[in-house]
Amino acid sequence: MAKNIKLQVMDGTYCISRLNGDSPIPAWADGEGFVSISRNGDELSIVCQQERVPSGTKVDLEWVCLKFIGPFAFGETGIVLSVIKPLSENSLGIFVVSTFDADCMLLKRTDFEQATRLLEAAGHTVVA
Repeated sequence: MAKNIKLQVMDGTYCISRLNGDSPIPAWADGEGFVSISRNGDELSIVCQQERVPSGTKVDLEWVCLKFIGPFAFGETGIVLSVIKPLSENSLGIFVVSTFDADCMLLKRTDFEQATRLLEAAGHTVVA
């Protein structure tokens, strides 16, 4: 299992938005910070800085984004598990998104302080 993962806190406050699966990708979705746009047929999910999302959009607000400092090989196992395990074992909700070179994890802002303590106790490093 991977150990000693370094997690970089991304600037801004994030939200997770849900649009209908056949919705076009809105212009507000792209911009500074971390952005993830995923479509599965039933829904279009957008993770971005919450200040860009127009009112009336279905959202879950107040997330902090942490980037796993990599890159990690595709075949390298246990990276995400080593980070989410101490959080999950302490009933903290997470939202994980992977890119080609890295993984990003979102935590509710209200859980961030506790999550940081748990991550550091598990041997990981959280940097601002």
